[in-house]
Amino acid sequence: MFGSKKKKKKQAVTPQITTSSPKSAGGLNSLVHQTNLEGVINADSDFRVDGRIKGSLNCKAKVIIGPSGHVEGDIKCQDAVIEGTFSGNIKVANALTVKENAKVSGDVSTSNLTVHSGAIFNVVCKMTKSISTSSNGVEQVITKTVN
Repeated sequence: MFGSKKKKKKQAVTPQITTSSPKSAGGLNSLVHQTNLEGVINADSDFRVDGRIKGSLNCKAKVIIGPSGHVEGDIKCQDAVIEGTFSGNIKVANALTVKENAKVSGDVSTSNLTVHSGAIFNVVCKMTKSISTSSNGVEQVITKTVN
């Protein structure tokens, strides 16, 4: 009964995804540590990964891969911060920051890149800079490739 030395069975971990309404300002979606997700994810607000994703993540805001986070696949987002592991293709419209302990491999496309000392960064990188111009009240976006 109380002093039993029987081993307890491990319970299966059910994926826990916290989501917020796309209308909420500063909302955050989160895939927690020790949670695995396979497939396509579409998010309107920031998305933090501390678990594992295998597939595609399309985000209209910022993607953060935490220190324990691991993403294998494709990411499209506005801004990104990588502290964990990423392998695949990532397209960042604005700024990509790769922290000290990050491991990044694959293809990267961004307009602003910061790689901290100590990061492993084995990629093919294409940097573009968007320039906004207006002519007669019509706004044009010109993309310039920086080699």
